[in-house]
Amino acid sequence: MENKEVLERLGALREAMKEQGIDHYMITSADCHGSEYVHEHFRARAYFSGFTGSSGTLLVGREHAALWTDGRYFLQAEEELSGTGIELMRMQEKGVPTIEKYLMETLQDREVFGFDGNCVSAKQGEKLEKACRERGAGIRCDRDLADIAWKGRPALPSEPVWELPEEYAGESCGDKLEEVRRVMEKEGADYLFLSALDDIMWLFNLRGGDIACNPVALSYAFIGKESCTLFLQKKAAPDLSLERFGVEIEEYGTLFEWIDRKFADKDAGDGGRNNAGNPAKITASGAFLSYRLRQVLSGKSELVLKESPTELLKAIKNGTELSRIRETYERDSAALCKFIYWLKTRVGIEEITELSAADKLEGYRRQLPGFLDLSFTTICGYAENGAIVHYAADEKSNRRLCAKGMVLVDSGGQYMGGTTDVTRTIVLGGISGEEKRIFSLVAAAMLRLAEAVFPEGATGRNLDILARQGLWKAHLDYKHGTGHGIGYILNVHEGPQRISWQYQKDAQEYALRAGMLISDEPGMYLAGQFGVRTENILEVVKEEENEYGTFLGFRHLTWVPIDKEALDIRFLTKEDIGRINAYHRAVREKILPYLEKEEQAWLLEATEELRI
Repeated sequence: MENKEVLERLGALREAMKEQGIDHYMITSADCHGSEYVHEHFRARAYFSGFTGSSGTLLVGREHAALWTDGRYFLQAEEELSGTGIELMRMQEKGVPTIEKYLMETLQDREVFGFDGNCVSAKQGEKLEKACRERGAGIRCDRDLADIAWKGRPALPSEPVWELPEEYAGESCGDKLEEVRRVMEKEGADYLFLSALDDIMWLFNLRGGDIACNPVALSYAFIGKESCTLFLQKKAAPDLSLERFGVEIEEYGTLFEWIDRKFADKDAGDGGRNNAGNPAKITASGAFLSYRLRQVLSGKSELVLKESPTELLKAIKNGTELSRIRETYERDSAALCKFIYWLKTRVGIEEITELSAADKLEGYRRQLPGFLDLSFTTICGYAENGAIVHYAADEKSNRRLCAKGMVLVDSGGQYMGGTTDVTRTIVLGGISGEEKRIFSLVAAAMLRLAEAVFPEGATGRNLDILARQGLWKAHLDYKHGTGHGIGYILNVHEGPQRISWQYQKDAQEYALRAGMLISDEPGMYLAGQFGVRTENILEVVKEEENEYGTFLGFRHLTWVPIDKEALDIRFLTKEDIGRINAYHRAVREKILPYLEKEEQAWLLEATEELRI
């Protein structure tokens, strides 16, 4: 069945392509800052394709269109692209070309390939540029065709910007600037340019609301050895002053003009040359710097693309942050426990749907002190909907929960004190032996990784097998990473640390460091049947330092029982059972004081020891 709405939108886009002399046009999921989640203004890929997942790239030709996305979204994309004529490209699957390889195969000599250079990263832009050059095709990156073809496009957001008090940040903006400048001096950089919104918010102790669930504001920053300029929409922060830290604030939309002025005189000491008379060295992150900005900055001075020092500094939480995070996670875990008790006692008695259950959980979180927002849209997938990794219920897909099967709930909150993320798969009634087998393997996988002890210098790729080994032995696997970093009153997904077994040629691997937060979230998804994921957030801690080196380990931040109704000891080792029992004893100790009498009775039963 044709999706007439998407087909009409693609028709309008192709008309704009024809007018501009463009044969193939690419639309990414990103905004001008390489953000994972974006404001509605930047959701052109979703508008023109109908695919609403957070990650994907659309390539539209004169007659053919294709969309690339990763394994988290295969089921969702297959459903949402139905009737659009857009071919689904399952990334990293056998025989599926990358976008660059696809262009090499389809671009014809003298054809023109186009994209909005503001919404394509410098790294990806370089690859696209090479592919076009090798095929003898032209490249256009100066036009955002969505401005032409998207009727009623939402305006740029401009939500209020506010300062995070130092008693929450743990460090002043001035202290953080000193840390950044020390790294710049070590690397021989004259300037650091920042595009990543969470890096900028962290550095200046600011928070905003320009992206739903992500407390960030549209911004750029240009940091010199002594000067520092922050670009914001001034109407969003009319009373903001950072002069005490030597920070000047300029209007967000004047960035390109400001760069032209600053580097107009290449002989000026504050411009294109440094104090030694050599071309000034500007460093910027190629993952977050846009292709257009790369072109502009490289034309002004020496531009070096490398990971920004703010990314690692931000990832290692300070003592104040960690103290508040631990307390926040206890309260957030208690809210989820209250929700699970309510759900198990009310399902089948009153009408509960995926959407109403998500609203109920949000209500429990809203009662907590310091609640600001959700950290992402709650994923509440019942039965086969749980097999869609990043499922988002809407009025069309919304299912009623029954007193049978399981529901997967992935959720989190933003608080003055931390950003949370937790997944539990909850039994609502009778389940099959296969569901118990899969659930047991996944629960064991999460706790096996959480128990890891490893030498300083180990990366997430060294540890991923601890989570997957039991699943691999059963010839099972999941198509997403095992762990991602977590922000502090910032983005729920944060780099640079990650846990994944796959080698990525262009991605630098970072060692885990004490003070980092990382998710531990193995899962299994059986299309058309059910999905299981169990996710805790872990704090990386120092275990011991001796003649053999420094050893690190993990400590749980999440304290929510693993549903015993789905555990089958036939699929668990003696060690697995010991880990589950130890974890449940800690859950009792941490969470009982937060609960009412009936909830306490439920938790005591839910955390009773498993016996062999």
